[in-house]
Amino acid sequence: MKYLIVGLGNPGSEYEETRHNIGFKVVDAVAKELGDSFSLNRAAHRAEVKFKGRTLVLIKPITFMNLSGKAVNYWLQAEKIPISNLLVITDDIALPFGKLRMKGKGSDGGHNGLKDIQATLKTTDYSRLRFGVGNDFPKGRQADYVLGNWTKEETFSLPERITIATEFIKSFATQGLELTMTNWNGK
Repeated sequence: MKYLIVGLGNPGSEYEETRHNIGFKVVDAVAKELGDSFSLNRAAHRAEVKFKGRTLVLIKPITFMNLSGKAVNYWLQAEKIPISNLLVITDDIALPFGKLRMKGKGSDGGHNGLKDIQATLKTTDYSRLRFGVGNDFPKGRQADYVLGNWTKEETFSLPERITIATEFIKSFATQGLELTMTNWNGK
């Protein structure tokens, strides 16, 4: 069984430590734990790992956040992965820092990466793992906040939260969406 695990973020070193790039950080952690590294390959950095008989194709689109749908669609088709085996990891300002929540479908919630994926795939019925980044910003400063670096306190807590996010992904691939939501949401 194959799964497409998509970490959303922006390419370039200037975005590396920003809240918006948490999707990249999570798939980096999965690749490191399960023994592969990323290489540039058709609209994304790509790695492929095995876990309990499952193949996880990990991608980090290089198209910038607002055009993520192109890479997602390409890799779904190229790898012949059904949309039910797609999981997108994204930052979410509606959740407090470090809170993780998996959903099987839903709106883009104002997130431009999700908006582009939904427009490209023509559906909102795909799984996503939302990683809370909080919303401690003045009105109208959302873009500056998500493109800003983590605070010192957040940086300290980040490794533990990323480890839990990797457990969500492994559970999604082995136990499915419903059991993962039941067992892991709220952790």
